[in-house]
Amino acid sequence: MRVKTETFKNMKKWFFYAWAVVTVLFASCEGLTPGTGTEEEEQQDVVNEETIEEAVTNNAGDHDDTADYTWDSNSVTQISLNGSSATESSDDVTIESGNIVIGAAGNYSFSGTLSNGQIIVNTEDEEIVRLILDGVDISCSNSAPIYIKSAEKVLIALNENTTNKLTDGSSYNYDDEEDEEPNAAIFSKSDLTIFGEGTLVVDANFNDGITSKDGLIIASGNISVTAVDDGIRGKDYIIIKNGNFTVESDGDGLKSDNDSDDSKGYIEIYDGTFDISAKGDAVSAETDLMIEYAEIELTTSGSTSSYYESTSSKGLKAGVNIIIDDGIFSLNCADDAIHSNQTITINSGTYEISSGDDGIHSDYDLVINDGDINITKSYEGIESGQGDMEINKGTIHIKSSDDGINLSAGGDAMGGGGPWGGGSTSSGNYYIYINGAYIYINASGDGLDSNGNIKMTDGTVLVDGPTNSGNGALDCNGSFTITGGLLIAAGSSGMAEAPASSSDQYSVLVKFNSTKSGGTIFHVESEKGEEILTYKPSKNYQSVAFSSPDLTKGESYSIYTGGSSTGDETDGLFSGGTYTPGSVYVSFDITSMTYTIQ
Repeated sequence: MRVKTETFKNMKKWFFYAWAVVTVLFASCEGLTPGTGTEEEEQQDVVNEETIEEAVTNNAGDHDDTADYTWDSNSVTQISLNGSSATESSDDVTIESGNIVIGAAGNYSFSGTLSNGQIIVNTEDEEIVRLILDGVDISCSNSAPIYIKSAEKVLIALNENTTNKLTDGSSYNYDDEEDEEPNAAIFSKSDLTIFGEGTLVVDANFNDGITSKDGLIIASGNISVTAVDDGIRGKDYIIIKNGNFTVESDGDGLKSDNDSDDSKGYIEIYDGTFDISAKGDAVSAETDLMIEYAEIELTTSGSTSSYYESTSSKGLKAGVNIIIDDGIFSLNCADDAIHSNQTITINSGTYEISSGDDGIHSDYDLVINDGDINITKSYEGIESGQGDMEINKGTIHIKSSDDGINLSAGGDAMGGGGPWGGGSTSSGNYYIYINGAYIYINASGDGLDSNGNIKMTDGTVLVDGPTNSGNGALDCNGSFTITGGLLIAAGSSGMAEAPASSSDQYSVLVKFNSTKSGGTIFHVESEKGEEILTYKPSKNYQSVAFSSPDLTKGESYSIYTGGSSTGDETDGLFSGGTYTPGSVYVSFDITSMTYTIQ
């Protein structure tokens, strides 16, 4: 599914000035490009999520090898750090003026304190160099405490029950003036792996905390990084197998940023706990961000109020695909909480989201297969741009100051809050598919909004929509068809809509002659007294659109307002119990697929 072309990269850099057309291929559609098939094809060949395994095959190979993690303890060279000097017993180690230079592949263990010195790896050997940290405290006032200048690859091992601290100064004397390197407390020009059951504390006062100019793998460890710029950076990739991470950065938290090779610049997280506070993006991948499972708590705080001048301060961000299999996420972000320049697939997980912009935003396709998603604050709750949105299962709660769920179809694909917000161009080639899930939306703008089409086949959708007539609880510029599920959308009446008459399930739109106060029950029952629905909107409303599989053509129904219910209430929807009638507003017979009462 990777489609990151040079055109797309230029668009990403200059998106304020131009749009580019990017082809997205669906694996199960055998090359079907969204927006080019017939309507029937579009409805049958819905968006298909890409699995992590499929995405990994599109990425460059990594440097991991199971042999890297084991070695003969008898082969280890012991190096003792003694203040401003060190002692060693190997011809492969050179010590001068507090700098310890490793000149050959092998295993080297460090313990003690080194003030204003460095460990430097500089070898042309093709075998691995292992740096075993066994309780060290290393500071360097003008460069990287650990500087991997040249090696095939290096592994830093954190011995169990040890704390290892690295501190740099606020200015560096560059070894490479042209490239301004090194520029991180741990800086590697080679592939780097970190693992072990010990603790690593990095205090980076100049720039980044941990940086590899190639690939970075963290297999385990307790890692704490404070950095004046990026916390942890692997240019080609970051692969995290496990570990406990605390990152506080004035730049990005975790970052992979190779923008010259489409198979690199990715982040893979397979397990781990993360506490990230960043002024930039918390987790940022140039291409793919893939999370199999993680427990992530993050805060971003760097975005400004100016759309053009804002610092990117997103939570989970990718240039191509975001794929999340599972996890527990607490995301408090000044910008989008989950953002992809192309596609997002969420397969499961628990999400608590507070966002200064969108809760979840993709420029192209967005798929939610399951999960418990609670967006407590957002400009727009869930938005996709030039692509389809598919919601199959899960529980979703959204609170938004503008649209709750929005398929912009190119009208506002660069994110809600932008200078072109609320685009109104209709695209018949894009769909919101709701095939299941429980969805509750509390929106000040449009509740469920599509500049393309909406197709609902199952699930429950409840909308407490806008109180102003410039927006609607439902807003579909194309065709909204419903074949199953329960839909209740309450809001203002100026732009009130209901599903189309081409639907297979009956719908009713009620426009009241006066505004009903929030908390006033809306109740529908059959002439036999059977409850169809009992709903209590949380805000003032003057219209309600509803559709239920219990509605039948030719049957008589009554609508009540007010009254009370002894049933169990969830998000205003009552189940079970007894309804005590308020006032009968109207009685009617359904005579068409979409019946309007006003």
